[in-house]
Amino acid sequence: MARSFTSADAKRLTEKHDKYISDLSAGKDVPQQYREDIVQAAKALAGQEVLNVLSGIPVEEINRERRGFRVKALRDSGFSTIADLAAASVYNIASVHGISEDSAYSIKRIVNQLAEQAGKDAKIRLSVDHKTAAATSLVVAVSQYKSSLACALTCRKLLDTYSQDIQYALKDLTPAQNGLRWFFTSKANKQKATDAYDFLHDLLTDEYGQKTKETLFELDCLDSVSGTSAWADFAQNSIRFFNILEDVCPDLLGSGDSIYGLPEDLAREIREECFFPDGLLCELRRYQEWGVKYILHQERVLLGDEMGLGKTVQAIAAMVSLKNTGATHFVVVCPASVIENWCREIRRQSRLSVVKIHGAGRMSALRTWVRSGGVAVTTYETTAYFKLDDGFQFSMLTVDEAHYIKNSQARRTVNVKSIAEHAQRLLFMTGTALENNVDEMIALISMLQPEIAALARGMASLATAPQFRKMIAPVYYRRKREDVLTELPELVENQEWCALRPKEEQLYETAVLSKQYNEARRVSWNVEDLRNSSKASRMLELIQEAESEGRKVIVFSFFLDTIRKISLLLGSRCTNPINGTVPPQRRQEIIDDFDKAPAGTVLLAQIQAGGTGLNIQSASVVILCEPQLKPSIENQAVSRAYRMGQTRNVLVYRLLCPDTVDERITDLLAQKQAAFDAFADKSEAAKESLELDATTFGSIIQEEIDRINAKNGMRSE
Repeated sequence: MARSFTSADAKRLTEKHDKYISDLSAGKDVPQQYREDIVQAAKALAGQEVLNVLSGIPVEEINRERRGFRVKALRDSGFSTIADLAAASVYNIASVHGISEDSAYSIKRIVNQLAEQAGKDAKIRLSVDHKTAAATSLVVAVSQYKSSLACALTCRKLLDTYSQDIQYALKDLTPAQNGLRWFFTSKANKQKATDAYDFLHDLLTDEYGQKTKETLFELDCLDSVSGTSAWADFAQNSIRFFNILEDVCPDLLGSGDSIYGLPEDLAREIREECFFPDGLLCELRRYQEWGVKYILHQERVLLGDEMGLGKTVQAIAAMVSLKNTGATHFVVVCPASVIENWCREIRRQSRLSVVKIHGAGRMSALRTWVRSGGVAVTTYETTAYFKLDDGFQFSMLTVDEAHYIKNSQARRTVNVKSIAEHAQRLLFMTGTALENNVDEMIALISMLQPEIAALARGMASLATAPQFRKMIAPVYYRRKREDVLTELPELVENQEWCALRPKEEQLYETAVLSKQYNEARRVSWNVEDLRNSSKASRMLELIQEAESEGRKVIVFSFFLDTIRKISLLLGSRCTNPINGTVPPQRRQEIIDDFDKAPAGTVLLAQIQAGGTGLNIQSASVVILCEPQLKPSIENQAVSRAYRMGQTRNVLVYRLLCPDTVDERITDLLAQKQAAFDAFADKSEAAKESLELDATTFGSIIQEEIDRINAKNGMRSE
């Protein structure tokens, strides 16, 4: 039914739509405004970083070339560093008694040269622990830009969908805006105008009108984004923030190497490779997406990224992309110590289905995978049972800790090669720096691209030369932290899930059923020989990888018995343990010896004793043997390495076993932390609520007793 309306109604409706079209058109360009704000804020923060560098340079530096400036007079006037001079004008400097105007100009020129030199290497860092005014301005600008991108996209979609129809309708409605003209308008054109009015009126109450109002309101709110909300946004979406910064001002964030060390011709091909992330449940860093494209394009490669750069998620993302182009079956071969980790990460980071092929049900699981597809995750030992029909093909084989198959005669190597014959793509992964062992590198490359391996053998003596790296670039790709982004989180926390072996599981269940609380908490460490411990196996792998990267390690445990066993296992690779009986002076002597020790050395400490009052910046890998009932104890322990003076990112590994008190404690503390973050006042009293008391732990043990009894009951039926 047509609405009745007046000329004034038609005019108001026209003005409303004109304004909406105008505002939506302007909304498309809003991101560019905030992008410019990011550039300015980033430069300001970088400038602050330059000042920080200059503040560490004494004013005496201006006389390095014996220019004869009266430095004492400058110091007496408050100019003690180059930063002080950088902030002063020529007039301020010349006002110092004994400093002529000509000298002031010369001093300022020297200072500017030093500032320019420092600026070339200045990189911006963002951390929730360092919320300076300059950093807050940048975080606000990025938060505004990030939100404006979604708004701008909505503006474009609304304009693309409705703009043309609205313009046509506004043209048809034009006669109705003038009473005299309307009187002489033909019946057909009056009907057009009426239809146009109804259409435009309905649009304002339909999806177009609602979406336009919401979007324009969001755009209006962007200018009022507070520092508090921006930092909260950063804490939740830091990867997105850093990706934006790398896009807008890469030279201030990373190395400026947009092709991440690859030769130009190969990089051009990688850049054009398609990546389909639908079904990936996390956002990749740009260097990680580049790594995924490298994996997809080269098809048979060895990814050797440094610890903490996310090799696992790159492998998962590659599988996701392949699945989106029709692939159905994938295989991951890994050490038994990380099989649970792989299963959890695949489920957490993607929508890929996972089939664990390990243990008693391995053959049934294998048949299920062959029939239904997904990611088969298996161990080096289980590859002996991995029999596939001659004609069966799957999309990609990922081999984690690939240095395990460096020996071509070893049974595990033969088994992996047999599986690889069915794979269309091969991805080997290792965090070990293979440049330090060229023969091992060539052995692995020979399984991937034999022709490159043949060339590499002839150039092995030039392994550190640029031409050697260029020659192996199509098959071996390793990036160090400094090669990708300087702002990588300085504290990288990892949960390492270690599947229990039968003997460990038996000991654990005995401890739980007899309510031996401490024995249950020492899960995996209470085996007689740690060579049979899944946690100890993973710990040794992490220590080996740390050594290959020039890192030292701290291992913390609550239990003295665990510390003693690890000490026996590691032998000369570790220091004397630090525990409650070691006096403070001796503790410092142990740490001093640790500081002088080579990479790969391990400092053992009981968490209550080593977790407070010590500075251990020479270590950058922290391994926690079991979850603590008081998170504050863990935090204090980690802060021994993650503190001012630490020059490397600190990697924290929590060794955990699934279906044990480890998992119960971790889950419960995570729930308490989430509730605390959402509701609790950040007071010491509130923080105590994050701890687990004896009663709560008793409840955890009872839940485990019920689970074990139910499991054993099902087995006996």
